[in-house]
Parts: sequence; C-alpha cells; structure tokens
Amino acid sequence: MIFKRALSRELTSTAGAVFTILFTIAITVRPIKILGMAASGKVDPNDVFTLIGFAALNLLPIIIVLTGFITVLMVITRSYQDSEMVVWFASGVSLTDWIVPILRFAMPLFVLTAIMAFFVTPWATKNSVEYTDRFEQRSDIARVSPGKFQESASRERVFFVEGVTGDLSKVRNIFVNTVQNERHSVVIAKEGEIVVDKYGDKFLIMNKGHRYDGAPNETNFQMMEFDRYGVLVDDDTKTMITETKAESLTMSELLADTNPINMGELLWRISLPLMLLLLMMLGVPLGYVNPRSGRSANFLLALFLCVFYYNMVLVSQAWVKQVKVSLSMAWWPVHMGCLLLIVALFAWRLNVNNRFHPLQVWALLFRKKIKIQPPSANPASGT
Repeated sequence: MIFKRALSRELTSTAGAVFTILFTIAITVRPIKILGMAASGKVDPNDVFTLIGFAALNLLPIIIVLTGFITVLMVITRSYQDSEMVVWFASGVSLTDWIVPILRFAMPLFVLTAIMAFFVTPWATKNSVEYTDRFEQRSDIARVSPGKFQESASRERVFFVEGVTGDLSKVRNIFVNTVQNERHSVVIAKEGEIVVDKYGDKFLIMNKGHRYDGAPNETNFQMMEFDRYGVLVDDDTKTMITETKAESLTMSELLADTNPINMGELLWRISLPLMLLLLMMLGVPLGYVNPRSGRSANFLLALFLCVFYYNMVLVSQAWVKQVKVSLSMAWWPVHMGCLLLIVALFAWRLNVNNRFHPLQVWALLFRKKIKIQPPSANPASGT
C-alpha cells in the first residue's frame, strides 16, 4: 500500500513537470511558423492567437504520449539511481508489481489521448483550415493592410493603400504595381472602391490617378492620366472550394468514406492511445540503470526505441494511404512488436540470475578473459 501511494504521488508530480516543459517547448516553437505565415500574408494577423491555440490542441496528443513515457522512465531510473529499487526488491516487490500502478496512472491519460485524437484534434484542424482558407479566398484588396505593401494571391500585383474603410470596400491613396510579360504597370490614384458587375466580377475602380507602363531600364515609358480606371480584382467564375483534409474529418465522416487517405488517418488516431500505454510499459524495463554508473545509456536506448516505434507507425500509415496494405493488416503489427519487446525485456530483467542470461554469459566470458594465469616453472632456475 505504501509502495502504491508513493509511486502514484511521484508519477503525478513528475508528469506535471514533464508536461509543462514539453508544452512550453511546443507552444514556443509553433508560433514562429504561424507568425511567419502572418508576416508573409498567408494568414490574417488578427487570427494569429486563435491559430496558435488550434496548433496547441493538435500537438497535445503527442505531448501526452511523450509525457507518459518520459515520466515512467524518469521515475524508474531515479529509483535505481538512488538504490530505492533495492529496498523495494528486498521488501518483496517485484518488477512486475509496477505494472498495475502504472496502468492505473495511465488510464486517465489513455482516455484523454483518445478524446483528443478522435474528437478535439479534428475539430481544431478543421477550424484552422477554415481560418486559413477564408483569408486566402478574400479579394486582393481585402487582404491589404493599410500602410503595408502586400502581394496579391496571383503574385502578379503588389498593392499599397494608405487607408481602408471599415467595410473594406473603399480605399484611399492607392499604389498598384502589376508585372506581366516582364513589363511593369504602375497605377497611382487618390481613392478607389470595390464594384461588383452583373456577372459577379469584382473590380477596383480608381479615381483621379496616373498610370505608367514600361519595362525596367528602358526609356519607352507610357504615361497617362485618368479620372476613372478599373482593375479586375476577382472573378466569380473561380470555384472557391475549401480543401477538406482527412485530419479535419470527424470519426463518422472517416468511417463513411473508406478511401485510403481516410483509413490512414484512422490508423493514426487509433495508434496514439495505444502508443501511450505501450510506451509507458516499455519504460519500466528500460528504466534500469546501474547506480554506480551514469544514466545516459538507458536514456539513449529509450529515445531510439521511441523514435523507431513512432516512425514505424508513420510507415504503416503511409502504406495504408498508398494502398500497399489494408487497415486491418496494418494497424496491429507495429504495436504487437512493441508488446513482444516489452515481454522480452521484462523476462530479461526478471531472470537476470539465470546462468544463460546475456549478462551472466558476458560476465563469465569477461572473467575468463582477464583471469590471471599462475606463473609457469622456469627450467633455467632449476625449480
């Protein structure tokens, strides 16, 4: 009873610290990409904090999985390092007695990971895609920020406006640079407004301005002055279809359309909670460390196995998407291999005193190798 309470308390405190560190790292790195997208005009600067929140929700399942694995690994390693494990073993606590308390601690994390993977993450991805696509589908003038040069979606125009009205339909002090066939067309006007014709095409109608046409480093520039000039901004013939990604589909939508892309996404969502349980169990035998030596060796091995496990899940997902294997044959082999590895490592640690155990065989060979032979008789000494 004391063992279970102490273990539960230490797992909880360690998990809180590990989660805080991992979440801080993730939430610090991810906004850099979103801020870069906002600076390049791919997302609305006003939506930056919302998109950061959606990105944090997308990363939470992976963070929870890593939190569970690192927590168990650190707790077991500390017990060996501080010789506390020897006390538990001497008290009759076997290494297998750690399984039930760790599984009990893992069940809330398992449920939370499943909820995040099956429901919350798709919702966050869907909203993130909608925010991004909504900004991409806005007209060129609507995407312009006052006082800032902005490239159009077609990358053929550069806009600059000094001011925009609240409804985004009227602008003042306009600069438009259009590049077509290596020739520049610069239009400068005092004011303008968005007008939609009967066909649904949007035009920027500028008043009282000048237009300059020509190529760089050439003298054949054409200049004209106008009272009213129209530039096609957007046409209604473009079908604005928001790309629906498999990551943003709900579970019912994934199961309703069993195409390879959706089945690959379903495999990933199923794998996340399973990875949590198996990695936490894998951390028990991997936490062994010799108290007289450092703890880097077991951490490096654990890191390698975790990365390998993660990559194999991604490989299985890619095979399903590429129709190389069906979902029913792809979702379980990697997890079964991890489970067999856990059983093998537990058996290896529990039977360490067996003479056929690799450590015992290695120690026996090592002792034979360094064994000092008695000095042989020297004929010249007469002995």
